[in-house]
Formats: sequence, C-alpha cells, structure tokens
Amino acid sequence: MNIKSIKFVKLHRQLALPLFVPLLLTGISGIAYRLGRSWLGLPKSFGQAMMTIHEGRFLGEPLVPFYVALVGLGLLALIGSGAVLWSRFRRRSPAKLAPERNIHRFLAPIALLPLMVSAGTGIAYRLSINWLGVSEEQVEFLMTLHQGSYLGSTLRPFYVLLVGAGLLIMLWTGVQMLGLARRTRRESN
Repeated sequence: MNIKSIKFVKLHRQLALPLFVPLLLTGISGIAYRLGRSWLGLPKSFGQAMMTIHEGRFLGEPLVPFYVALVGLGLLALIGSGAVLWSRFRRRSPAKLAPERNIHRFLAPIALLPLMVSAGTGIAYRLSINWLGVSEEQVEFLMTLHQGSYLGSTLRPFYVLLVGAGLLIMLWTGVQMLGLARRTRRESN
C-alpha cells in the first residue's frame, strides 16, 4: 500500500468515526418514517418524531440546517474517499479479505449513486429553505428526488428501504472492519 492510499484510509476512518451515530440515526429514522407512514399507516405525529431525529431537530430548530449540512457533507466526503479507496483496492482477491470487507467492497459501488443523490438533495432542500429563503414549493423537486417519489407511492418505500439499508450495511461493515465491536466484546469479558 502506497502513502497516498494510507492517507485515504486514515481520512476515511477519521470521517467515519464521528459520523457513525448521526448517519445511523438518519438512516434508521428515514426508513422508519417512510415505512411507518406508507406501509403501516402510522400517524403524522410518528412522522414528525422521525423527522425530528432525521434532521437533527432535537438540537434545536436553528441548528437543523447545520446538522443536515454537516451530516450530508460528511456522507459525501465518505463516499468520495471510499470511491478512491475502492478504485485503488478493487483488484485485491476477495478470498484474502474478511467477510465484512467483501460486503463493504461489493456494496460500495452499488450504494454510491443513490447515497450521493440522497445526501445532495437533502442538503440542497434544507439549506435552500433555511438559508436562501426559497419556498418549499420551489424546491419540492429536491424532496421528490431525495425520497424517490418519482417512482410512485408503491415503489417509493422500497427505494427508501434500499437506500437506507445500503447506508446501514455500509456503516455496520465499516464498524466491523475497524474492529470496534470485537474490542468491546473482549473488554467486557
């Protein structure tokens, strides 16, 4: 492994650790919101609670655009650094890698575009409304892209489930590769 690759690995890890919990909360709450509202018919109050978590409203309304921007830009940075790593290491033999690394490596190019679209449109939507004073009607197309509404009411929950599950699997396999779960188990025994 050359020095540039080592730097990208370190950058990717340094980004991933502080973003793990916010991305986990964002992924779970986004899936719960869409599936809860579309498939389970849960009330608007449930949806509002999930959006409070999804957008970081629990930090206070003034911090929502900052939270959305930081988490979204962090995800985009992870995607960018991960894409560089994937391009440099894609030729490695899967037989020599741990199962979680193979899953992470296999899923990365599949999840790349949907996660980029989701992060980019989520950031653009929230910042347009909060910082640029654009009306929700003017940027509704961003939310349509963000949640896959263009697929129709039947397929939209599947889209959200797949994008969210892709994020959650990438997070889980990433944590496994860092060995944090193994260390915690060893320390507790």
